[in-house]
Amino acid sequence: MGTAVPGAPGEPIGPLTGLTVGVTADRRRDELAALLLRRGASVTVAPALRMVPLADDALLRAATEACLARPIDYVVATTGVGWRGWMSAAEGWGLADSLLTACREAAVLSRGSKTTGALRACGLREDHAPESETMDAVLAWLLARDLHGRHVVVQEHGAPTAGFTDALRARGAHVTALPVYRWGPPEDPDAVRRLAARTVRREIHALPFTSAPAIEAFLAAAGPGRDDVLAALRQDVVAACIGPLCARPLVAAGVPCTWPDRGRLGSLVRLLTDELPRRHRRELTTPAGPLTIQGTAVLTGDTLLHLPPLPAALLTALAERPGTVLSRAELVRRLWPVAGGGVLGRESEQQQHALRALETTVGRLRGALGAYGGVVGTVTKRGYRLVGAGR
Repeated sequence: MGTAVPGAPGEPIGPLTGLTVGVTADRRRDELAALLLRRGASVTVAPALRMVPLADDALLRAATEACLARPIDYVVATTGVGWRGWMSAAEGWGLADSLLTACREAAVLSRGSKTTGALRACGLREDHAPESETMDAVLAWLLARDLHGRHVVVQEHGAPTAGFTDALRARGAHVTALPVYRWGPPEDPDAVRRLAARTVRREIHALPFTSAPAIEAFLAAAGPGRDDVLAALRQDVVAACIGPLCARPLVAAGVPCTWPDRGRLGSLVRLLTDELPRRHRRELTTPAGPLTIQGTAVLTGDTLLHLPPLPAALLTALAERPGTVLSRAELVRRLWPVAGGGVLGRESEQQQHALRALETTVGRLRGALGAYGGVVGTVTKRGYRLVGAGR
């Protein structure tokens, strides 16, 4: 993949310089990518799902007519884009005025600030909007009331809200669910599979997720490599979610997740801006001078280098334990997780190839570091270490 690329003269060094973030969101993916890019991150965009509007779908019109067939007691708005899509479709059918009148006579629940903005834009005021912005909090508010015989309208957000609506029906409510849009397959399935493979190789440092369906679709796209993706998320790759509801599929799989206090893209990016350098930034003192490593970026004095993924991964592994000898087998397992599982002396052909590739990668790293190349030392018959490096 070539040698290190010097940073452009005067290139700003952001808090996420050298770190690669994978974006699986469809809606607002450009906004999320732009926020990350401004902080210096490299961004790989591979939407795991595609939002499919159902404005012309008979199901939505039938559900809308069902809303108007009896008085509405409670209406639950879950997403701003979904609410606006529903109102737009109702206007096209000539039902918007009747629908808004029915909603004004009901208690309106909003899941979050974006949804609240959409409600207010069409002249409605929310009666309750939980600070946590979760469906669990909305459900708790509803279940604290007498729902027997009450009509509850629930605007769905990309997937059926079975658990939510079942809980309401169990309390005697009459529930009308509105399928405003659905999640469909991604436009570029190969891009999602490539992102999963890069996650396994630890070329991706973080995966921010904005919906639980996107998590499930991303793991499904990994196919036979699903367990390897989960292993990477448990060990090295930061899984950041927009909120606890989004995180549920990963939590259920034993993946440690983090999420901001407020479910905003800006808050999610700020969380990554704090978390990723803490995990991936290494500042070392070497005989050649100070050395700062963050992902694929290396700062030597006032020179910024961008390393290819393999040399960067090798340097990161050595920098985690400066001065400690790491065996060839351990480094192979780090750099080629799938190939490195055997025992040296009885390697598969794939592992032997990985060992030869390791030697090549060491040479490339030394060459890329220039005057600092000597800090990558060989310990005969044992492995490699950073020479004279300390924190």
